[in-house]
Amino acid sequence: QVQLVESGGASVQAGGSLRLSCAASGRTLSSYTMGWFRQVPGKEREFVAAINWSGDSTYYADSVKGRFSVSRDNAKGTVYLRMNSLKPEDTAVYYCAASLTWATTRIVDFGSWGQGTQVTVSS
Repeated sequence: QVQLVESGGASVQAGGSLRLSCAASGRTLSSYTMGWFRQVPGKEREFVAAINWSGDSTYYADSVKGRFSVSRDNAKGTVYLRMNSLKPEDTAVYYCAASLTWATTRIVDFGSWGQGTQVTVSS
């Protein structure tokens, strides 16, 4: 089992940028497909972005494509989510997750989760 801890959440104005980090421990990060998900109160958790074990394939929700970028540094055991051109609708708790399923974006395939970090975007 891998343990995940997110950081980098903050309150920003629309149009601003943030970089979220997810630090992994317990098992080698390179074993996992890593994903970012987000959730707002009263709504289901939704997929945001994912990256395969080697980092050469990335996947994005349509709502963030072109604005967000996911990357990983397996040597450091860290995954990043760079968020540009933030919008108020990006406000959510952002979660990092790990999956042993190859190149998946399905939430059911992610078995390890962090505690989440709050991102608030004001207009």
